[in-house]
Amino acid sequence: MTVPAIASLLKMAAMRGVSRRQFVTTTAALATGSLLFGCSGSNGSSSSSSGGGSTSLPSQPIPAGPITDATVSIASAQTGNIPQRFIGLSYEKDKLSEPMFSASNTDLIGLFQRLGPGLLRIGGNSVDETVWTANGPGQTSGQVAPSDVNALAAFLSAVGWPVLYGVNLGGAGLNPPTTTPALAAAEVAYAVQAFGSNLFGIEIGNEPDLYAGKYFPSTWSLSDYLTLWQSFVSAILAQTPNAPLTGPVVAYNTSWFSSFAQAEGESVVLLSAHYYRGDGQSASSTIQELISYPDTNLEAYLAALQPAAASAGVPFRLAETNSFYNGGAPNISDAYASALWVIDDLFTIALGGGVGANFHGGGDGTGYTPIADDNGVVQEARPEFYGILFQALAGQGSLLATTITAGSLNVSAYTVQNSPTQLSVIILNKDSTQNLQFTVTCPSAVQSASMQVLTGPSLSAISGVTIQGAGVNPDGSFSPQLSYGVTVSGDTFTGYVPVTSAVLVKVTLT
Repeated sequence: MTVPAIASLLKMAAMRGVSRRQFVTTTAALATGSLLFGCSGSNGSSSSSSGGGSTSLPSQPIPAGPITDATVSIASAQTGNIPQRFIGLSYEKDKLSEPMFSASNTDLIGLFQRLGPGLLRIGGNSVDETVWTANGPGQTSGQVAPSDVNALAAFLSAVGWPVLYGVNLGGAGLNPPTTTPALAAAEVAYAVQAFGSNLFGIEIGNEPDLYAGKYFPSTWSLSDYLTLWQSFVSAILAQTPNAPLTGPVVAYNTSWFSSFAQAEGESVVLLSAHYYRGDGQSASSTIQELISYPDTNLEAYLAALQPAAASAGVPFRLAETNSFYNGGAPNISDAYASALWVIDDLFTIALGGGVGANFHGGGDGTGYTPIADDNGVVQEARPEFYGILFQALAGQGSLLATTITAGSLNVSAYTVQNSPTQLSVIILNKDSTQNLQFTVTCPSAVQSASMQVLTGPSLSAISGVTIQGAGVNPDGSFSPQLSYGVTVSGDTFTGYVPVTSAVLVKVTLT
């Protein structure tokens, strides 16, 4: 599947109707989710069907402690979409100087594949501090050499994920400059050849709305950025006419995003922006702040991006995002609370029109990273990884209008329509004292339903997170217990969401 073809599909999805090549559809997107449900075994049984060939499944235990009733209503109105490769991970470009992205890193490959089809992004602040060195030895800090690109290409082939690949732009403002349009064009030409169909797009620079006073004088402006960007694009396309370009990779400036979309929408296959919930060094960045939803700042941000992208006829993505910037908040960004937060976050992005999100990470610090590594060696899947996986298990499809009522409790609910008769319903209970007993009303009669539970010891727990009683091993292997049976009646089904947990219910309609 070629990158221009992927871009063509995305633009058609945005109702632009422009096709540069034929797109070959992949059907692997739901493979991980479909395999997860119904594996392993457990004691006890209950019927998950309201009639006609019921399936024996274990009963969900009634949670201990106070229980609050919750009602969930699912309408047939479509409110958004979960497209192919909606989930993604993002890493600093300087990770290419480590023995991380290679075909021999089987643990990392296993964890990527556990998430199903996704999109990798290589960029971050270090992209503007990394110099293309055509004759370099490889795995050298501050440089990227052909051998580094080749290793990444082998990793991508093993995983089955394409890449958003960043090249240096900010270094053009240094004295002496560390990059030029010609140097960027040479790197892109090599990357396009090496990655082949696994190249999704090229990012030029990183967060140019923050370049003033760093790489360029304080007078640096949007006009300056567009002029510089266009000079790099001209050099890149002169050498590699089919190079798929993306931009503007802004940190937060919606005005820059909108102006770029208007000026360069015809030149790019994807519009990109970044978003973080808050500052990891701020005292206000707490667990309760993280899991409190809705995130009105994110909703407003998406509301500014979506019309600009729609007007340009180009999809948009949060190509770098996570909980709190400055590396995250210790014992918060790496705690179980992040697993619940990331589910809300992903669905909010989809409801706001985004075609995906790439969660930034890398390393083994106390801040954010879905996968912890030490110099490229996988240490563990962090709590945030579990939340991304849980959302991914809901699969692709249209989002249906879903409302939940549970008094003043911190709860949320989302529905993905995977097919005309298949729904995936996620209900989150972020309250620390009250369990939920939910009743969900569907748009039509329910034939059967089964459920899995995401849980952790506490919101502040750093380990012990499970999905249906199982953890994800460092190599990506995962053996959840059999799904719980769910009681169904007519167009409703019922069950429980224990304190600080989430449930995913797979529903078959008649």
